[in-house]
Amino acid sequence: MKIELLPRLRCPKSGHALVLEAETDQPGHIDSGWLVSKDGNHRYPIRNGIPRFVPESNYADNFGMQWNHFAKTQLDSHSGIPISSERFWNATGWSADQLRDQWVLDIGCGSGRFAEVALQAGAKVIALDYSSAVDACQANLGQHPNLHVVQGDIFGLPLAQQSFPYVYCLGVIQHTPDVPKAFAALPPMLNGEGRLCVDFYWSRLRTMLNPKYLMRPITKRMDRGKLFAWLQANTPTLLRISQTIGRIPLAGRFLKRVVPVVDYTGVYPLTEKQLEEWALLDTFDMLAPAYDNPQSIAGVKRFFSEAGLRDVEVFHWGHLVGRGRK
Repeated sequence: MKIELLPRLRCPKSGHALVLEAETDQPGHIDSGWLVSKDGNHRYPIRNGIPRFVPESNYADNFGMQWNHFAKTQLDSHSGIPISSERFWNATGWSADQLRDQWVLDIGCGSGRFAEVALQAGAKVIALDYSSAVDACQANLGQHPNLHVVQGDIFGLPLAQQSFPYVYCLGVIQHTPDVPKAFAALPPMLNGEGRLCVDFYWSRLRTMLNPKYLMRPITKRMDRGKLFAWLQANTPTLLRISQTIGRIPLAGRFLKRVVPVVDYTGVYPLTEKQLEEWALLDTFDMLAPAYDNPQSIAGVKRFFSEAGLRDVEVFHWGHLVGRGRK
């Protein structure tokens, strides 16, 4: 943990500022120690340079397992393909010039796929995740002087309100147990005319016909290790079936959706090895989470309206995207 992060942290239970109890291992950096609320009633550990405000085990354990296993898969610097950066810039509508030297909050950072993009634009990024994915993010990007990794809960953000000109939450909020409440936690983080971008699974007929919704009542209750092992053994075969069906003229791209595997053939210019890796990652991602709560266009517009945000836009870019400003 870098010392410059401390003024932006708050006790998620009391809202008080935090006092550091630690020795610096190197100038300006804390590897281990404690953060104590100013009233002395709450203590939070710093482990491996990451302040941690949540229990070690929680409903997002599958994401911790997922992102530590696939730590680099979706990083553009690893894949060599600008998949994450294109999604980030098209969803947010921001520019690198706008983010340069600004404090940016990444809610649900995973292993850091979007944090990497913001860092490359020159932003100072607080990358927060509920799961142990924070360890993968730290391992991937921790050498960057502008990265600050925090393990925290969207329902009790350990951060000072009105601190960020830019906040984004991509690929995350549908996996929380209460989407409206999770969204409501984000606008208070904005300062001035701060800008917010959030995306959601889209609640529409095409989404609800996805075969995952037939499987999830079983798979979300399975032991995660056993589910992953089964997918690891069967994803290559399922992917080949999907690719074969996909080659059927006209109807193939629709028919292949009945195969319970994520198939990016023809979507991204991935190698066969990468196609298998991304298929395993995203198939586990769709079957393992405890929660999967798609939202409607009207619902997303209501979230932004009730938060008092303006210049609101809701559109489809891979996911249902909402953005606006304070």
